[in-house]
Amino acid sequence: MFAQTTVVSGTVTDASNKQPMPFVTVAFAGTTIGAPTNNDGKFNISTDGVVKQIKVSFLGYKDVFLPVKQGVTQEINVRLVPVANQLNEVVVTSGKKPKYRNKDNPAVELIRKVIENKEKNRPESYPYVEYKEYDKMQFSLSNVSPTLADKKFFRKYAFVINNRDSTTVPGKSLLPIFLNEKVSQYYYRKSPEKEKTVILGEKNVNFGGSVDSEGLGAYFKHMYYKVDIYDNTVFLMTNNFLSPIANSSPTFYKFFITDTVAFKNTKLIELSFTPRNTADMLFVGKLYITLDGNYAVEKVELNINKNINLNFVNSMKVNQEFEQNPDGRFHLSKSTTLADFGFTKNKKGGLFGIRTITYGNYEVNKQRPDTTYQNQELAESDEVKHRSEQFWEQNRLDTLSIAESKVYKNVDSLRNMPSFRRTMDIATLVLAGYKGFGGFELGPANTFYSFNPVEGFKLRLGGRTTPELSKRYYFETYGAYGFKDERFKYFLSATYSLNNKSIYKFPQDYIRVSTQYDTHIPGANLQFVQEDNFLLSFKRGQNDKYLYDRNYNFDYVHEFESHFSYHLSLKRLTQAPAGSLYFLNTVGDNTSNVVKDLTTTEVGLSLRYAPKEQFYQGKIYRTPIPSKYPVFSLDYTAGLKNVLGSAYGYQNLHLQMDKRFYLSYLGYADVTVEGAKTFGQVPYPLLDIFRANQTYAYDIYSYNLMNFLEFVGDHYASINIDQHFVGFFFNKIPLLKKLKWREVASFKAIYGGLSDQNNPALHPSLYQFPVSATGQPITYALGNTPYVEGSVGIENIFKFVRIDLVRRFTYLDHPDVSKMGIRARVKFDF
Repeated sequence: MFAQTTVVSGTVTDASNKQPMPFVTVAFAGTTIGAPTNNDGKFNISTDGVVKQIKVSFLGYKDVFLPVKQGVTQEINVRLVPVANQLNEVVVTSGKKPKYRNKDNPAVELIRKVIENKEKNRPESYPYVEYKEYDKMQFSLSNVSPTLADKKFFRKYAFVINNRDSTTVPGKSLLPIFLNEKVSQYYYRKSPEKEKTVILGEKNVNFGGSVDSEGLGAYFKHMYYKVDIYDNTVFLMTNNFLSPIANSSPTFYKFFITDTVAFKNTKLIELSFTPRNTADMLFVGKLYITLDGNYAVEKVELNINKNINLNFVNSMKVNQEFEQNPDGRFHLSKSTTLADFGFTKNKKGGLFGIRTITYGNYEVNKQRPDTTYQNQELAESDEVKHRSEQFWEQNRLDTLSIAESKVYKNVDSLRNMPSFRRTMDIATLVLAGYKGFGGFELGPANTFYSFNPVEGFKLRLGGRTTPELSKRYYFETYGAYGFKDERFKYFLSATYSLNNKSIYKFPQDYIRVSTQYDTHIPGANLQFVQEDNFLLSFKRGQNDKYLYDRNYNFDYVHEFESHFSYHLSLKRLTQAPAGSLYFLNTVGDNTSNVVKDLTTTEVGLSLRYAPKEQFYQGKIYRTPIPSKYPVFSLDYTAGLKNVLGSAYGYQNLHLQMDKRFYLSYLGYADVTVEGAKTFGQVPYPLLDIFRANQTYAYDIYSYNLMNFLEFVGDHYASINIDQHFVGFFFNKIPLLKKLKWREVASFKAIYGGLSDQNNPALHPSLYQFPVSATGQPITYALGNTPYVEGSVGIENIFKFVRIDLVRRFTYLDHPDVSKMGIRARVKFDF
């Protein structure tokens, strides 16, 4: 009638030498409640359930089952007996270790055979391939104290804390908190090449509105990318590792034939490998190679080398198994990726993630109709997301542990607890800067206060609605006031989703109307509605040339499943100079004329193609996840003269390509190439004002030593390269290796100019370029020399700070420019 707690503690020792044994798993038999022993071999476990025995297990030792007394505190000491008999004495003599060589090395000859046969052992070597895929992604808290649920604050969460699993990973007590399952059917045709994935079902834990579980799952899977051992590189934890069977692997790995083993009734050669340089992005592990002449991999064990420069990752390994096809070749049947995360290396606690992908119903050379490979469906329907339990029981190609099977129900219960909701609200305020009030959020907090020379102290208050209020209607607004210019500013937008999905979800399909009156720095490329970020208030040099912008916008955005999208826009903008900026031209007989403001009406069309793009999607935001695929964009803008008071007619065309290049052990490079051309005669505010940056923050897409409004043009081409070496050089220097700093370098160049028709020196009716208070020019057109700047820097300082030494190479004779400068940036990386 009353709950009785059974508590068992004790010490586990080795029966042969009586030494305490750490990391031994001790659990109540038939449950997932247990814990590993500590460094002194001691353990303490407890439960309120009905139990009869404890089970003590450790690799290489006989399992022990011992009875326990129900409802009492007791001490049980255990001695484990090794499974194998003790070996006789072995005498090892020292000798000169032979130098490792590739030449005449049978292990290297074997790996070269594997490399030669890579293509025929890949699924793409068949004319047709199809299979079912079950993808399970699980995250757990590791080694949570078994007594935590007894503490007063956590008692209400005991149903979550006690759902631990101490059997899946030896030496780890796991408390699952996140689970994502997906079942899909895959089809591949070689000629003409086509592939299609049909998602049959997907299931996520649901933490409520504060956390987007789908987006979280997409981000986790990006870190735990699918491993193809036959690729030259393996992408894990946002880094590229050189595969042990890459074409160049004998140059970077040492290989050793260590054994001949039997696996699934097949005789295999065990080929061990280790990095030549332990600081490089390489693996340690074993390959099991077939002896049938195909030189296929039937099993692989990959471990991340503990010496490499990774943040928050204590350990990580990948295990893969392959099954034989009827023709004797092999296909991947199961892939398991495990990673142990923590802020420290003490391994006492942290996060533990497991992604298991199981493949079934594998068929090759089965021809399907052309319609099978058409109409790729990437977005899941509501039916797919709400499959029955019977569906999952029939379609899971793997099993859930007892602890995993309880996660969905536990998180549902947790989500409905007021204390949990309050905690998530605080986390949202700290991390995202917003405070929720039901279907409305107040923020962002970093824009509440800012300052600049024109407005002085500026206070701003705003917010936005959330999908909790409506999935179709969204509103965003703010009001701001400058105490120096004594003007009120505002922004208001209303958005309507046409596909009844959140406008922050892929694929987007919405219309938006908005109006705004606020200040703007010509040439600044700050995020929309984020101009007032407090940290951006600090700027170098002269910064008193502003614009008052009053605009009215209409936008329609439509994304397709293929990741092609278009954006139609209509915009009316009135720009008025502020601060020391002015609009001045010459009319009639050399009469100077001060222009109060400039009004334009524009229509625009933007096309974008981002193949296989994925997002980390929050509740009301989304961030693209970098990948190896390029992103192309084309923007066309037309100014409509005499429409809604517009003073000029013109056209602008802009092209851009962004791509991340993964360079194996040399890290990766983010490259942006773009060009633009303006057609028609317009004053300088309507030209391309090149992106400048006078803050002390390093901006990836701006020129960090260019002054605001320094360069304008009606045509240009540019390239931007941001190279991350991820510790390739520093890892070879002991002190820097210990600090885990990483090298970074950038190169930026823009070449362009100003045609005669837009040169105010040749056409006085155009606005004159601004000059300083002493009459010195501050705005220029590029000449025959491009603007060039570069930087070298260190990132991963304290695991999130990047500092660059930036050098400007051209146009050093311009007034008030800096030849060199130090800039900082905050970014979290693995």
